[in-house]
Amino acid sequence: MPIHRRSLLLGAPFLLAGCTTARRQEPTPVARSLAYAPSYETMYAALDGEPYPVPAVDLSQIDPRFLRREVAYATREEPGTIVVDVEARYAYLVMENGRALRYGVGVGKEEGFNFRGAATIARKAEWPRWTPTPDMIRREPERYAKYAGGLPGGPGNPLGPRALYLYRDGRDTLYRLHGTIEPWTIGTMVSSGCIRLLNQDIIDLYRRVPAGSRAVVLSSAGTAA
Repeated sequence: MPIHRRSLLLGAPFLLAGCTTARRQEPTPVARSLAYAPSYETMYAALDGEPYPVPAVDLSQIDPRFLRREVAYATREEPGTIVVDVEARYAYLVMENGRALRYGVGVGKEEGFNFRGAATIARKAEWPRWTPTPDMIRREPERYAKYAGGLPGGPGNPLGPRALYLYRDGRDTLYRLHGTIEPWTIGTMVSSGCIRLLNQDIIDLYRRVPAGSRAVVLSSAGTAA
């Protein structure tokens, strides 16, 4: 599915980053007319071999267009680059010959919360520790102050089983691509700025992307860079 490249805005404020949902949203089952291939039952089955449970995804809660698939993708970015299209709610791992692996994502609940531009995956972590940013604590101290020292990785951690850390010019932007404990939010504007994927998808992407890889988060302006 070819798409046009979006323009890059390089001045996004770092301190709006965060990785949690503003308020808990109850899952809404997807209409059964939006059928998914039987192979997705296997792709999104529970995973063994992890230190904590990774349950199967309830596919009735996910719009099928946000499930992982290989697609045609026109871009000037080199293979191995991650391209996040915030407006479309997709992350693409660029492949050879005009192809890409496409993952559905959840993005920032407000336009200003989303990182824009180019970055480097300077760090990767399995079952990462989560710490709210100072800005999150200032905005909602009643929710986040108790986690100022960080929350260890585990089933209740909002980063899920994997995280890819975005750096620019050697500096942590405080934005990540990570898993989620709220799979039904994929395809929505929901987070405090980070890019969330289904847990099975972030584990798949984590395996494919080495540290040092390039990541590009596109703007929603719809114009070429």
